[in-house]
Amino acid sequence: MKPTDYIGKQVYAKIDRPIGTSHPNYPDHIYLVNYGFIPHTISGDGEELDCYVLGEHKPLTEYKGKCIAVIHRLNDDDDKLILAHQNFTDNQIRLLTDFQEKYYKSIIIR
Repeated sequence: MKPTDYIGKQVYAKIDRPIGTSHPNYPDHIYLVNYGFIPHTISGDGEELDCYVLGEHKPLTEYKGKCIAVIHRLNDDDDKLILAHQNFTDNQIRLLTDFQEKYYKSIIIR
């Protein structure tokens, strides 16, 4: 499946970087939202497809929610699903994921 095939579908994610934790290789980089992956998938970077979980303000270990959008990176092969139980505008998605996405050029696909 392509990342955009997930839009509008319920998706199960494992959260390996809960909100408030630091990146394993960059301890000063703190995750401001829950971040994880979709098990048994492969993304453009050869790893499992990553996702941001929006609207949940406590650390999670897993999540099931609707894919409301995809951040398609133009200068990297690592698209990100946006999972949430509510809708977020493109501007809200940008603000909530900027702590990591500011390093990449991307478009939001719905």
